[in-house]
Amino acid sequence: MKRKFVFLVAVTCFTLAVIGFDRGSALSNPGVSKPSRDNVAPVATSLKRYNRLIHEKSPYLLQHADNPIYWYPWGEEAFAAARAENKPIFLSIGYSTCHWCHVLEKESFENQEVADLLNQGYISIKVDREENPDVDKFYMNIVQAMTGGGGWPMTVVMTPDRIPFFGGTYFPRDQIIKILQALHSAWENQPEKIKSIGERVRRFVEASDDISAGTASLNEDIFKTFYKRMVSRFDRENGGFGRSPKFPPTMKLRVLLRIAHRTGSKKPLVMVESTLEHMARGGIYDHLGGGFHRYSTDRVWRVPHFEKMLYNQAALSLVYLEGFQLTHNKMFESVARGILDYVLKDMTGPEGGFYSAEDADSEGEEGIFYVWSNEELKKLLTKDEYERVKKIYGVTLEGNFGELGEEGKNIFYLQKEVSWDVKADPVVQSIHRKLLAVRVKRVHPFKDDKILTAWNGLMLGSMAKAYQVLGDKKYLIAAQKAAGFIKNHLVQNEKLARRFRAGEVKHTAVLDDYAYLIQGLIALYEADFDERWIHWARRLQKKQDDLFWDAGAGAYFFSEKSGNFLPVRKKGFEDSARPNSNAVSALNLLKLFNFTFENDYMNKSRKILSASSGLMIQTPGGFTQMLIALDFYLDRSKEIAVVGPAHSLKTKSILKTLRTRFIPNKTLAYSQPNAKVTLPILEGKVTANGKTTVYVCENNVCKFPTGDLIKIRELVFDNKKYTLN
Repeated sequence: MKRKFVFLVAVTCFTLAVIGFDRGSALSNPGVSKPSRDNVAPVATSLKRYNRLIHEKSPYLLQHADNPIYWYPWGEEAFAAARAENKPIFLSIGYSTCHWCHVLEKESFENQEVADLLNQGYISIKVDREENPDVDKFYMNIVQAMTGGGGWPMTVVMTPDRIPFFGGTYFPRDQIIKILQALHSAWENQPEKIKSIGERVRRFVEASDDISAGTASLNEDIFKTFYKRMVSRFDRENGGFGRSPKFPPTMKLRVLLRIAHRTGSKKPLVMVESTLEHMARGGIYDHLGGGFHRYSTDRVWRVPHFEKMLYNQAALSLVYLEGFQLTHNKMFESVARGILDYVLKDMTGPEGGFYSAEDADSEGEEGIFYVWSNEELKKLLTKDEYERVKKIYGVTLEGNFGELGEEGKNIFYLQKEVSWDVKADPVVQSIHRKLLAVRVKRVHPFKDDKILTAWNGLMLGSMAKAYQVLGDKKYLIAAQKAAGFIKNHLVQNEKLARRFRAGEVKHTAVLDDYAYLIQGLIALYEADFDERWIHWARRLQKKQDDLFWDAGAGAYFFSEKSGNFLPVRKKGFEDSARPNSNAVSALNLLKLFNFTFENDYMNKSRKILSASSGLMIQTPGGFTQMLIALDFYLDRSKEIAVVGPAHSLKTKSILKTLRTRFIPNKTLAYSQPNAKVTLPILEGKVTANGKTTVYVCENNVCKFPTGDLIKIRELVFDNKKYTLN
C-alpha cells in the first residue's frame, strides 16, 4: 500500500504541473484520461438539460434538487451524456446530515457562476454515499491515496469511463471556480499529456486492493500486540485513544473486553470502563433525549459534532451492553437503555424500520437545538431546579463550551463530582421532562428518514442483544418488527435491496447489507429462538456467497459483479466508521457452522481470516472487527443447546444466566421438549427425566448433559486462556 500511495502522490505532483495549478492550494490531482472516440456508444445528440434530482427520493439528493446545476444521479444516463459530449464528470458525494455538505451547497452549488462552469464544461453527478456505499468507498480510497486524507463532501473529477484525475473534500467557492477552470482547460488543450497520466492512474485503479500482505500464522500474540498499542495511545485522564477529534472507539473497546475475558486481567477493563464512563458523562451523550452524537471535537468528550447516526447508536448500545455484562456497572445499563429508547422514540418508523440519521444543524446553525443559555434556563426552571442543573451539568453565565463553543451557550455534561445516580432522582427527572417539553418545540434538526438494510441489520441486532441482557421485551419487539419490515419491503426476487423511502425500494444491496442483516438475524434467533430467523439468515448467506464470494483468493467483494458501473470490484478487510463486512461475515460463518455443522461455513471463515492475516498482524488496530471474529475462532467457542419447558423457572434461570453473563464466544439454541426442530445443533437433544437439560459442546463434541447451574457455569466459562505477559 505504501508504494501505491507514493506512486499516486508522484502522479499528483506531475499532473499539477501539467495543468499549471497552484500547489499552494493543497489540491491533489492525478491525471486525466480522455476517452477513446472509438468506444463512444451512440447516444442522442440533443440531451435535455435540467436538474434530474427532482425525480429522486434520497433526502440528500432532494436537498440539491433546486440547485441551478444540471445534476444527474449515478447511472448510465450520466455516463452516456459524458461520452456523447466528450466531457469530464464532476462527481460530488455526501449525505443529508453532513454539515460541510450544507456549507458547500450554499456557497457553491447555489451559485450561478459555479453552475455555469459545471453546466458548460462538465457532466455533474450527485451521489448519496449512504445509498451508494460502493461508489463512495471506491472513490474515497482513491482520494485518500491522492491526498493522504478524505472526508465529506467528497469532490472527484473523472473521465467518462469513470477514471478519476482529481480529488479532494470541501473547497471554498473561489477555489472551486479556479479548479473547474484549470481542469477544463487541461481537458481541452493538453489531451496527450493528460491521457498518459490517466493510463497510469487506471493501472492503479485496476490493481487489486486485497491489500495482501501475505498470509501469516494467527494466534493470541496478535491480541497482545493490539493491547500494547492501545495502552500506548490510551488517554488516562479522559478515556479514549489519541487526541481530538475523538470518535467513539466501539470496536476497540469490544476487543479489549474479549482480552479481559480471555486473560482474566483487569488492565484492559481500566481502558474500557474509563472510556465508557467519560463518553457517557460528556456532551457527546444527549443527557436529555438519549443517544450519542457522532464524535467529539475535543479530547474530553465535551463539545460534539451534533449529528446523530443510526449506526453509531447500534454500535454504542452494543458495547455498553457488553460492558454491563462483564462489569455489572449499572451506569452502562442506563446508557444502553438511553440509546435504545432514543432510537425507539425518535428514529423508528410506523412499520418498525429504523431511520438513518438526524442532522447537526437547525435554523442554519449547528447544535442550536441541543444547547441552552443561562438566562433561558433561569426563566424555565424554579430557583432550586436551576441550581441543580447548574451543579449537575456545569451551566455558566458565559457558556461552558470554552474556546470551542459559542459565547453564552451551554452543553449539558455531567460534572466530575456528580454521580451518575443523580439521574434517577425524581426531581432531576422532572427537570429533564420540563426541558424536553421546551426542546421539542424548537425547530428540529432534519431527520433522514430513509431506511437502509445494512444499518437496520446493525440496529435490530443491538435491540435483540438488549432483550437478551436486560430482559425488556420492548427491545425484542422492536427487533422483530425491523426484521419483518426488511422482509416485507427490501427483498426483491430473493435478493436484498439497499434502501426504502417514501414507498420506493431502490439500489442494489452491497456486502454490508447482507453481512449486517445476517448478524442481526442470528442475534434475533438467540433472543426469541424462532428458527425462521436462522433459516432466513442461511438463505441470505447462500445468496451472499453467490453474489460476492471470490472463489480464487477467498473473501467477499464489496459489490456485485455487475450493476454498479464502477471500473473494478474491490475487497477490503479494514474497519471504517462501521465494522468491516468481511470481518462480520467471518463471525457469521463461524456461528452458522456451530448451528448447522456444515463445513463450508467454517472453510469460508478460515479463508477470510487467512486473507486478512498479514494485515491484522501489521496494524491490528485497523482490523478490530476481524479480531473479534478471530477471538471466536481461536477460543474454545461453545455450542450450547438448552432443552426444557418454556414455563419452567429452571429453564428461565439457565437462559438468564447464559444471556446476562459476558460469554462472547458462544452459540445458543433452545427448544421445548419433544418439539419439532430443524437446526442440527438441537437434533437428538432431549431432557433428562423431563427436566431442563443443557448440552455444552465444543467443535461438535458435547460434554455430559446437565441441569445443574453450577456445573453449567463451569462448562461454559472453561474458555481457552492466555496471558498478556
